[in-house]
Amino acid sequence: MPTINVQLFEGRTVDQKRNFVKAVTNAACETLGCTPESVDVIIQDVKREDWATGGELWCDK
Repeated sequence: MPTINVQLFEGRTVDQKRNFVKAVTNAACETLGCTPESVDVIIQDVKREDWATGGELWCDK
């Protein structure tokens, strides 16, 4: 049912990602009334040099 796309700065550990997707899956199930098997979470690691806010790259902050 839901596919959740998440973009994070790179550097998170596999354990952090594992805990995060469990929490997001649980929240989706509680909120949407779906089963865990129907929830997809896609994590995209982004380099700070590829992300900007307010016209400034995060690697420059």
